[in-house]
Amino acid sequence: MTDKLIAFFAGLALWQKYLGVSLISMVPLIELRGAIPVGIGIGLPILPTYIICVLANMVPVPIIFFFARRVLEWGAKLPRGSGFFKFFLEKGHKGGEKLKAAAGGGKGLFVALALFVGIPLPGTGAWTGILAASLLDMDFKESVIACMLGVLLAGIIMGLVSAGLFGALQAVL
Repeated sequence: MTDKLIAFFAGLALWQKYLGVSLISMVPLIELRGAIPVGIGIGLPILPTYIICVLANMVPVPIIFFFARRVLEWGAKLPRGSGFFKFFLEKGHKGGEKLKAAAGGGKGLFVALALFVGIPLPGTGAWTGILAASLLDMDFKESVIACMLGVLLAGIIMGLVSAGLFGALQAVL
């Protein structure tokens, strides 16, 4: 699959490659955790790839903060399919309360959110983090800053891992 992805991007112009990695950065669950390795894998320079992926990863954050909770609450009231929405609302509330209890509230919650978003594991990205912040009724500005710090951290980690991985592969091949 990696070969097919690299072959697909190989025929594209430079701006199309950057557009591709920016779009990958906006996809839930993948985000910049997947986009940075793709960018480096297709030969894009690491610094511009990092900057574009971080910015693109942050694009959906305000939309998610203000509208995802409303959509989930609206969907939970539907006569059909409400279980799907209720599941995510309940899961988000329980997870948020655990995060709040572990962090001790205040600045601890800010740091916990930044670290939650910053650790590049599946399900811990900007989408999940900002949704949790919304469900916890955190301040918008504080939530976005914590999320941005987390995305910056995740981008650094993924950039270092990707550069090391692809550098090692080039040395072997």
